Amino acid sequence: MTDPARFAAEALWTGLGRREFIRAVAAVSAGAGVVGTVSACQSGSTGSTGPSGSPSSTSSSFAILQPGQGEPSGDHYLESTPDAVLWGYVPTVHATPSLQIGSGQTVTIDAVSHEGILEDQGRDPVQYFGSHGVGQTEVLQDAIEIAQGYSRTPRNFDKDGPHVVTGPIFVEGAQPGDVLKIEILQAVPRVPYGVVSSRHGKGALARTADGGSPAGISLAEVMPPVGTDRRPDPDPMRYGNVSTFTAVQDGHGVMSYGAAEVRFPLRPFMGMMGVAYSQDTDPTAATANSIPPTVGGGNIDIRLLGVGATFYLPVFAEGALFYVGDPHMAMGDGEVALTAMEGSLRGTYRLTVCKPDSGDAPSVAYRYPFAETADAWVPIGLSDPDGSVGGQGTDLDVAMRRAVVNALDFLETDRGMDRATAYAYLSAAADFSVSQVVDRTVGVHGQVYKSHFQQN
Repeated sequence: MTDPARFAAEALWTGLGRREFIRAVAAVSAGAGVVGTVSACQSGSTGSTGPSGSPSSTSSSFAILQPGQGEPSGDHYLESTPDAVLWGYVPTVHATPSLQIGSGQTVTIDAVSHEGILEDQGRDPVQYFGSHGVGQTEVLQDAIEIAQGYSRTPRNFDKDGPHVVTGPIFVEGAQPGDVLKIEILQAVPRVPYGVVSSRHGKGALARTADGGSPAGISLAEVMPPVGTDRRPDPDPMRYGNVSTFTAVQDGHGVMSYGAAEVRFPLRPFMGMMGVAYSQDTDPTAATANSIPPTVGGGNIDIRLLGVGATFYLPVFAEGALFYVGDPHMAMGDGEVALTAMEGSLRGTYRLTVCKPDSGDAPSVAYRYPFAETADAWVPIGLSDPDGSVGGQGTDLDVAMRRAVVNALDFLETDRGMDRATAYAYLSAAADFSVSQVVDRTVGVHGQVYKSHFQQN
């Protein structure tokens, strides 16, 4: 007998398309049958286990989004082919665009996760994911092609960033001094699995470069444990890094440990959204490394930037040269182990150029990244916003101070509050969270709640 809730959900999915389906589901009360079915239709569920004992990641109800499949919803569509991505670097202001669109148009981008294709995982996603029970047809073809055929820049696992960066996109009319407004319309998992990795020398509890322990903890508390660190070795697969395969079941990430498992809700978002910032002509210059975020955005890793959020970035190059990467299925504030639950996503964005004095973007955004959600304005602070030019700063206190100053500037300039009252208000009612502590440049973001400013 057909499940009425599943039938209704599948009918909505087919008739409305992915984006409108998600909006429709969001409007239904949490107790309705369709809401309980969306994760089964979108994410899949199964109780079976793969050869490693972890839950099988796939089910017949999950639509694997191979390149070109699934009716991309944007005005334009950009795939992650080996000649349209940078691996470990972000575009500089001199980069050649992969696509050109008009201001206000939408673009759908198939982003590829780096996890499962990296050198310490064998650079063979079919073999890597196959060892966790994933069939070859359920491995993304663009991930396979990048792992096998990427050659735009040399690959140095110890030097380069890990991220597969797609773009850049030239947005007509954008000039230095403008703001690019990025509305996040869609973030759909392309596969029903992800990976969380912890690597030696990286993460919140990493061993220092000189072999010691970071301030505040002992060597015995370093993660991954010092005793498992087998560096240096010419083969990154022998480093002793840890990658935790994570299945997707019923809209949740599922990690197994022993005979038990832990489940947590998915919150898909793109960890990396940026515009070209580095002025270097060398595409592999240190300032173009994909790891540290800058005032041009990039690896910003703010989990609030999912569907429905808006991200504002100052423009430094003609056309803005927008790019994405580092797709996340879920992440906790801090991203402490090094990565989020990394997994390939299909994202759709509306890209709009905002001119100075137009009132179309927050004032802070003309000099610094800024965001908003349906509920809050999100001021951002980075410890080292110039991309490590002249040294790298990783001080959370610096990031916190900048986030507070940016919040004050917004409240004073855009909301008309005097600075003393704004400072008091932030202390009484705003929230500030650690974005991430693992990207060389660390970040803090605030939430200033819009409901506090409604007029009677």
